[in-house]
Amino acid sequence: MLQDKLQEFINAQATELGVPGVAVGVLLDGQEIYASHGVTSLSNPVPVDEKTLFHLASVSKTFTATALMRLVAEGKVDLDAPVRRYVPELKLADERAAARITVLNLLNHTAGLDWNLIDDGEGDRSLAGLVAKLPQLPLIAPPGSRASYSQAGYNLAGRIVEKVMDLPFEEAMAKLVLEPVGLADTVYGLSEVMVRKFAVGYNRGDDGALRPARPWGAFKEGARGDNPGGGLASSVSDLLRWARFQLGDGEGVLPEAELHRMREQTVELRASTLGDGFGICWFLRDLDGLHGIGHGGSGNGQFAELLIVPERNFALVSLANVGPDGYPFNQSVVRWALENYLGVVEQTAQPVPYDKERAQEVVGRYDIDAMNLDIASDSTRLTLAVGIKPEIREASDEEMPPDYPAAEIGFLPGDSDEYIVTEGGLRGQRGYFSRDADGAVTGVDLAGRLFNRVAQAS
Repeated sequence: MLQDKLQEFINAQATELGVPGVAVGVLLDGQEIYASHGVTSLSNPVPVDEKTLFHLASVSKTFTATALMRLVAEGKVDLDAPVRRYVPELKLADERAAARITVLNLLNHTAGLDWNLIDDGEGDRSLAGLVAKLPQLPLIAPPGSRASYSQAGYNLAGRIVEKVMDLPFEEAMAKLVLEPVGLADTVYGLSEVMVRKFAVGYNRGDDGALRPARPWGAFKEGARGDNPGGGLASSVSDLLRWARFQLGDGEGVLPEAELHRMREQTVELRASTLGDGFGICWFLRDLDGLHGIGHGGSGNGQFAELLIVPERNFALVSLANVGPDGYPFNQSVVRWALENYLGVVEQTAQPVPYDKERAQEVVGRYDIDAMNLDIASDSTRLTLAVGIKPEIREASDEEMPPDYPAAEIGFLPGDSDEYIVTEGGLRGQRGYFSRDADGAVTGVDLAGRLFNRVAQAS
């Protein structure tokens, strides 16, 4: 009965949103419930099932963080120690920041590092090579002063694992986490993906047509420097096993207290759809009084979502293989599962009416290293558009994910400069504008990342 209702819902949602293939898994009272829809590939259609591999993108970070916590439990890493204790070659654009950043700063995104360095397919693409390029990465805030989601921070954390274990990162992860937990279908690299059943990613063009996403995953093959932050592929069945591990006692991998320490808030998140705060890696969410921990991932034409509710021994995994519609599909599954299995109904915040004067304060361009975010107003509504910088897109010989076109946003009640996206592929995302001491708008947060203002509207 529970499986039939889930199957019916995902069939309808996947059809409505045009998602070629989806896989969903639920852990409820010790029982695993699976539902799949569609095919792994439109050109070579094979039914998706719970064993089909999808790219996890940033859900990979939960594995990297858990491995580091094992090293903490074994006394090999100190969360409060400077990163340079383990990676003495670390250099950044600001020497004071390089000396101050701690291991915990990396794991809860408070290092002050911008999102990431774009892999150009050239030079040393290992973790050591990535660390050598970090002086090129902008710093957006002093270490420890605020949370801002950073792929580079997690890649640097992976270098700590590599150095402490004296093994290549992928081998260290297998030894520390993947093999002990029994995750035989959670793998790094196309050579491992290709010998298993896997989903091809798709991106929807401006004409509505679906095109295969190249490269598979988010980064060109060989970009080992991005594996800690986003390199894993896995299946729904393996991810429910991972959720069981997170709900358990550490199973000989690390003490239960250290495992559960990852769920405790280390920093608050403001006005974020992703959660109310960070634990150690996990986004923390209040679910009508229940404590939820989770993480999402967005790759090239593939989206992943993992949510765990420890008090109810509940977990949900949702994987989809199309961009950008995979994101709203996964979010709809989360909402449906919370309501139907836990009785939790999430309320969508409602914006206030358009205010021309307030809108003019925030219009302009904001950016991070790889993307531009444009806020515009036509005197009737306020919109947000975000996409890969044109020069990066033009320089790439690979097809890249499409941009998110302008979508309406609205301010939320009060004077806190918080907003919500009300349409498009980012519908439901919340964020806020930040100001300097004089009250001028200096940045905007979206998806946990700070985009600094680089130009005002002319």
